[in-house]
Amino acid sequence: MTEIAGHSTAETKCGFVALIGVPNSGKSTLINQLVGAKVSIVTHKVQTTRARVRGIVMQGPVQLVMVDTPGIFKPRRMLDRAMVSTAWGEAGEADVIVLMIDAARGLEEGSLKIIEGLAKSKANAKKPIAIALNKVDTVKRDELLALAHACDETGIADDIFMISALNGDGVSDLLEWCGEHMPLSPWHFDPDTLSDMPQRLLAAEITREKLYLRLHKELPYASTVETEQWESRDDGSVRIDQTIFVDRESQKPIIVGKGGQTLKSIGAESRKELESLLGHRVHLFIHVKVREKWAEEQARLREIGLDILG
Repeated sequence: MTEIAGHSTAETKCGFVALIGVPNSGKSTLINQLVGAKVSIVTHKVQTTRARVRGIVMQGPVQLVMVDTPGIFKPRRMLDRAMVSTAWGEAGEADVIVLMIDAARGLEEGSLKIIEGLAKSKANAKKPIAIALNKVDTVKRDELLALAHACDETGIADDIFMISALNGDGVSDLLEWCGEHMPLSPWHFDPDTLSDMPQRLLAAEITREKLYLRLHKELPYASTVETEQWESRDDGSVRIDQTIFVDRESQKPIIVGKGGQTLKSIGAESRKELESLLGHRVHLFIHVKVREKWAEEQARLREIGLDILG
């Protein structure tokens, strides 16, 4: 019998937990809180999470692979359709589903649509589903209890949790519940692993986060970041070359800023965080290019791990 970190494989459990919900319901904040490190970017902009992000959480003999999925919304472009398809695909393959609902926004139309979809899938799959009411510290108690009752009345949830993904209130109970529903299985990842996201993609996501945080009011949603080159140097540092792609020529000056100051600021913030994550010096070079209809390119969407329909 094999031993893994003090546990025999006969007693270890491992499985996937899909976090789903409408955009900005707190999925990325929750996965970062559970992992104890930043593995998914967080911004004010809706639909920030585009690709599936997996964070690995250890709970004794249980390894939980928490999957942060793109927010589910009404799609328009190929990018949108791929994001929604990816979210539902992860929910279908997961061992446990956690539906995140922003308690301050309540049972809005988008969440009700997701509940409708879960009701159909639960009838077929019978997998455990929990509803996590997030940001409960921003809602009055009577309103929160009424929302919890309304969620219970939908009949799709095996349990309902009241949490604050930001400060960690209630998340340990949710994590314990998820662990209880994991199947007996060897661990899929080394217990010291925090995420399976490739470094090149994580670096691009961090720069995209800084871009959105700086320009979330001015910059249209149609922008993306790609890591074009990653070169490890003899002195232990790394050179990273990235490109920010936008849809139109008129969007470039917004990112570059007067005298290049906006782009320099974005680069400085990204480089600082990358150095903290990687543990060594980073030489970051960012360029801005126009690539019309990049959000309709299948190869580009597959590269970030999205499911392509049709």
